[in-house]
Amino acid sequence: MSMFCYQCQETARNEGCAVRGVCGKTPEVSHLQDLLIWLLKGVSYWAIRARAVGAGNPAADLFVAEGLFLTITNVNFDPESYGQWIRKAVEHRDALHAAVEARGEAPVNPPEMATWTPQTYAANVLELKGQWVGVLADPDLNPDIRSLRELLIYGMKGLAAYTDHAYVLEHTDDDLLTFMEEALLATTDDSLNVQDMVGWVLRCGEMGVEGMRLLDEANTSTYGHPEPTQANIGVRPGPAILISGHDLRDLDELLQQTEGTGVNVYTHGEMLPANAYPAFKLYAHFVGNYGGSWWHQREEFESFGGAILLTTNCLVPPKDSYKGRLFTTGLVGWPDVPHIPDRAPGQQKDFSAVIAKAKASGEPQALEEGAIPIGFAHHTVMSVADKVLAAVQSGAIKRFVVMAGCDGRFKDREYYTEVAKALPQDHVIMTAGCAKYRYNKLDLGTVDGIPRILDAGQCNDSYSLAYIALQLKDALGLNDINDLPIAYDIAWYEQKAVLVLLALLSLGVKHIRLGPTLPAFLSPGVVKVLVENFNIRPIATVGEDVAAIVAGA
Repeated sequence: MSMFCYQCQETARNEGCAVRGVCGKTPEVSHLQDLLIWLLKGVSYWAIRARAVGAGNPAADLFVAEGLFLTITNVNFDPESYGQWIRKAVEHRDALHAAVEARGEAPVNPPEMATWTPQTYAANVLELKGQWVGVLADPDLNPDIRSLRELLIYGMKGLAAYTDHAYVLEHTDDDLLTFMEEALLATTDDSLNVQDMVGWVLRCGEMGVEGMRLLDEANTSTYGHPEPTQANIGVRPGPAILISGHDLRDLDELLQQTEGTGVNVYTHGEMLPANAYPAFKLYAHFVGNYGGSWWHQREEFESFGGAILLTTNCLVPPKDSYKGRLFTTGLVGWPDVPHIPDRAPGQQKDFSAVIAKAKASGEPQALEEGAIPIGFAHHTVMSVADKVLAAVQSGAIKRFVVMAGCDGRFKDREYYTEVAKALPQDHVIMTAGCAKYRYNKLDLGTVDGIPRILDAGQCNDSYSLAYIALQLKDALGLNDINDLPIAYDIAWYEQKAVLVLLALLSLGVKHIRLGPTLPAFLSPGVVKVLVENFNIRPIATVGEDVAAIVAGA
């Protein structure tokens, strides 16, 4: 096979992409990602030892998290960028190695990942090595151990994304970085059995809850708590910039730099929830949201007509018709697309090139008109907790349905639209992530004045859903989170959704429906463990699942 990757939901035949990634990833990039992950394990090997002898390096610790984030689906497709990251990984690893040796604490026979250095950083040399250290490097590895190792790595990629977003806003928790290094090293430990690895996976879920809490604190303390908002989905005359992804600091700086320039700013995809933050509402040129979820971008970016800025995932292979108006920043990359460098200490990123392109480009073509309700994160919901509890206790709200997570390209995602339509009027949907684009423009009405779609935000706001559930459990005097009138019907696509799943499992949540398919990286043995311990299950038909949800099954 040319490559092997099965970390996302759309992987070929639900087995693994072996020729080219469904996401657009080339075999070269896949091998370079595999090599980077392997080298991050080597960095972790020395980072743990350096920390133990008082020679830790916070920059190297954060680098590990950023490197994991870099390899999430639809983040970076640029081979040159990976070559630079691989070089930095070797430099960080060797500096940590030297610091440990200087204290006379170096092990006698460190593993290859902790010592290997390429003779040259030419792409073909790096790619060749990457072919030997990927998911299937050891054909004799117990399939359940391989499955659990990959589940842990993919969960950590999600944790790395949430952690990095918090660190960008200068909210830090070194325990998260330490855990990622220790867990990466655990994936190389052949002495660990299935039970041991299950423990590591659940620990990743626990750290995921903390990582999401940290990011929630970072976002809300910086930009205020999201407010119930009718987000405009129409257009306004004038040059414009479309910003997509998840990085609120990038949006903040872009709004500051475009103020008074005559350039309007619109959000796209996962940036939609930014329209509910008080800090961003102060800008008159912040128009609203344009288009839908990430997989529509090839058509929507073309019709937008203005400049486009990708701040994080989810980038898909751009069309030539708008590639000249596209910019990336942060960890995102595509070959030959201009990249806005990271901010220097104490300074903002320089978005002048994006602004200039917007002024030289066309205006957005209208896709739709009207507004959609957003801003129902935990602060808003808990501010009307008495009203919510009264509706639950009176029976006006019979059940909440957490229908959150990721959207995707394929027709089977219409399941979530049909479930939303079929749920009874006394069932309220709680959502976060781009899965909501399957049903957030439906008119589902209200229950006692409470919208039947409570949109907590993007996948980065998933903490709100866990927080609301825990607060409801306490308010209703329940001992078990599974006694709540809440059903979980989760849509997954990439690795942040994997972490959200692990976070729910670590909180003891059972009976989760997961779809459209179970992950290909879950071996039959691991699926058996999840079913026996958590009753996790694949989605079925709309009729079967709605009937089961209504019955509380």
